[in-house]
Amino acid sequence: MIQGIGKRKRTGRGADRPAIAGGTPVRTPENFLVFGAPKICDEEIDAVVACLRSGWIGTGPRAHEFEGAFAAYKGKRYAVAVHSCTAALHLSMLASGVGPGDEVITTPMTFCATVNAIIHCGATPVLADCDRETMNISPALVEEKITARTRAILPVHFAGRCCDMDPLLDLARSYDLMIIEDCAHAIESEYRGRKAGTDGDMGCFSFYVTKNMTTGEGGMVVTDDERIANRLKMLALHGMSKDAWKRFSDTGYRHYQVVYGGFKYNMMDLQAALGIHQLARIEDNRRRREEIWNTYNDAFADLPCFLPAPPEEDTRHAYHLYTPLIDTERLGKSRDWVLEAMGRENIGVGVHYLPIHSHPFYRKTYGWKEGMFPQAEWIGARTLSLPLSPALTDADVADVITAFRRVLA
Repeated sequence: MIQGIGKRKRTGRGADRPAIAGGTPVRTPENFLVFGAPKICDEEIDAVVACLRSGWIGTGPRAHEFEGAFAAYKGKRYAVAVHSCTAALHLSMLASGVGPGDEVITTPMTFCATVNAIIHCGATPVLADCDRETMNISPALVEEKITARTRAILPVHFAGRCCDMDPLLDLARSYDLMIIEDCAHAIESEYRGRKAGTDGDMGCFSFYVTKNMTTGEGGMVVTDDERIANRLKMLALHGMSKDAWKRFSDTGYRHYQVVYGGFKYNMMDLQAALGIHQLARIEDNRRRREEIWNTYNDAFADLPCFLPAPPEEDTRHAYHLYTPLIDTERLGKSRDWVLEAMGRENIGVGVHYLPIHSHPFYRKTYGWKEGMFPQAEWIGARTLSLPLSPALTDADVADVITAFRRVLA
């Protein structure tokens, strides 16, 4: 916890009133606190500049180095770098044979990319509701959704908290299903001593700008299966033979073969140069986010909101998102009112997430309706994400606390 920051009160005219009620904003518009701004240091900047000067900007030796470093961090034999976690999910399902006529079970409490990746394979997404406290998919409800068409389970480790993987692994063994883990929030997470993304057949990670480490845009797939890793590499680069990126190297031009109808999902060396140094600092950044998380918990304990559940025993939380749930009954106002009020204080916030089945495209396509996934709906109407970046200064954290306390007072 950050010392000297807590339930402080400001003094002066308008200090205790939120800006939405006519008070003075905590920050000026020119000093707006951006939600999820990454921490970028000189090492990353120097590495990117060196990459630009090298002449090798596209997929090349730095992407290969980054893959090796990430595989070592996760304790897996193979890592395949791609340009997003969406691409990682899509390719993982294709590489495991998911296709038209298949069903893939996932959670309604996720970003649309999870479901869209299933759709892009020609498969049908099937939703199983989440647990209200952990916000992760309920294994018991997953089993209820398994049919003869089910091909895979796609658990999402929400906010940095691992799903309850042992029951899901038991289901996969019992019904001969693949498990593809969506670890976009969970690079550093662990479940009973096992790193997130290493329990399933494949683990998919995000390096988007707001994630725990960033390459601007980017993603990674980890696996121990050499056959799958080779297929992933080829699918990610037009379906060309796996070492096609070397065709312009200093060893001389090499012919390549197109063996799949692939995609343009590869990661550039420019991105990997950033990622190599972000990965080296990931544990330091996690410690800072944990410190901010604990400071928030102490500062908000008396407010009309439900604080995030503490990490479960024998797990490791990645502290990707800090997601209090607004107690709308006690506060007498909606979550969306709180969103607007925080914006008026010039503090950036987010919503993770409106449940997937609440969006018009999915309702029209799959017939999902309000009331089908009550836990996700309850969370989705109340959840709000506060800034939790390691780039936050102590003064930034104090401003978030001041603003949130004023708004919820």
